Amino acid sequence: MGCIRLVIVDPVIIVGAGPVGLTLSLALAHSGVSTLVLDGETSSPATPSPARPARTAVLRAPTVAFLERLGCVVPGVPLTAWRAIRGKRVLREESYDGEQPPRHVAQQALVDELRHAVAACDLVTVVPGVRVDALEMERDAVSVHTRGKASASGSGAGAGAGSGSADDKGTWWRGSYVVGCDGARSVVRKLLDIRFAGRTAVERHAVAAIRTRLPWRSETVVSGVPSEVCARPLADGVWRFDWLLPSEAGLVTPQDVVRRVESTLTDWWHADAEALWYDLLDSGVHTVHHRLAQTFRRGRGLLAGDAAHLLGALGTQQLDEGLQDAENLAWKLAAAVHSGAPGALLDSYEAERRGVIRRRLRAADQALPLVRRRTGEWRRGQAVTLLADGHLGRGAVGGAAVYAAAPPVPSLTVGTALGAPVSDVAVTAPDGTATSLHASLGRSVVLLFVAPGTRVWDHRIWLKAGLMPALLRTVEELPVRASLVVAEEYPGAPAHAVLVIRPDGRLVAAVAGVDAAALRACVEPLG
Repeated sequence: MGCIRLVIVDPVIIVGAGPVGLTLSLALAHSGVSTLVLDGETSSPATPSPARPARTAVLRAPTVAFLERLGCVVPGVPLTAWRAIRGKRVLREESYDGEQPPRHVAQQALVDELRHAVAACDLVTVVPGVRVDALEMERDAVSVHTRGKASASGSGAGAGAGSGSADDKGTWWRGSYVVGCDGARSVVRKLLDIRFAGRTAVERHAVAAIRTRLPWRSETVVSGVPSEVCARPLADGVWRFDWLLPSEAGLVTPQDVVRRVESTLTDWWHADAEALWYDLLDSGVHTVHHRLAQTFRRGRGLLAGDAAHLLGALGTQQLDEGLQDAENLAWKLAAAVHSGAPGALLDSYEAERRGVIRRRLRAADQALPLVRRRTGEWRRGQAVTLLADGHLGRGAVGGAAVYAAAPPVPSLTVGTALGAPVSDVAVTAPDGTATSLHASLGRSVVLLFVAPGTRVWDHRIWLKAGLMPALLRTVEELPVRASLVVAEEYPGAPAHAVLVIRPDGRLVAAVAGVDAAALRACVEPLG
């Protein structure tokens, strides 16, 4: 999907060119906002990342849909089921029948895809090989100082090249806002003087990427004997294994990893080690920290991804949460840049995203003592249920984020909770284009009109019938950018309901009929 061409004097400055920073730059470009990405790496953004197949992440279906709206082909394997076993006995098995499954992705493959998309985008300028060391905040702008050779790259090099002024001590870059996506040791967070409190080494895992044969194909498999081990499939017969390490475990050597591989495969195949076949591709140790920034925003400086929070115990996914930060922040920053949206809209980024992470961290801290002993062995009782919640994205530990807020007007009850992601349904635009609701999101507020029978008639007929003329006029007169789509039906919604949907796909309210005052009240806080 192409980027909108729009010249902006002061771009949004993004520090860090990892998956969250690159995704945020694409999402802002999707809304017509230019960005300057300051990358501490010295390689070109078009250079493939070093292969680390043991570095992977699980992305929820809404996160995958978000990336696909930005024009990215998300690599990876859809996970069809989750299975907890103890020896030969299956303790619990859950499938994703009837819902979109999450996707298990190799992180370097995702970064390569994002880099490719950024290199083709006119509104994104990447400056590799520079290190941020100072930041100055003004009333209407922010300046960031870097050291290192500043050479803009990517198709958007011209867009941001005029934003920097160099001297013999480095370069100053001027932007409208700065977003720190520069990882757990974020320089931006330190320059904004934001505390990063929490716990370190909550969990430690020995990890490995192995090409082998297993009795399962596209399932996540978790075993609790003798201590917890998890396996998730990747493409081409490769599996990512995680072995939970006891709290007193010391250095993990390559020989330790080999012993764990052979022990696990022997237990799962119930065969002699000599009969096993595997190819160890990559290994390492993954340490889970639980930390949360004191605030996600200070003036024109913001934090996202690892710079804002760290989590990952009980199967929760840090990268997925970071990409949700980018989705939540992008449209709000776009509204602030384009129309000077009120500060309350940007404040809601922290209220929503920090609130979700805080609740998730608290739930995980409470669940951990109920799940495992110090040795890593599962406790009896609700251990498997709590572990399943984290892995499957359910319950207090892993449930999907819902940005609950009181609707600005009385709202109809539909199949989606207020503040939750909307379901994907087939829709038709006023020009007759057939598409999906999820494909319509991202650039503007979306009004979904539920009108049974619209597929039967040509759109030129129903545009002039019933409530449609009044609804079209109402949409044109709204104070924010909005688009209208029509659906035959939406889960739980009555005929002639109008669903007001944020650019990130969250339901604001459902209004009965064409109530211009109610629709205006719903969209005014969004722009």
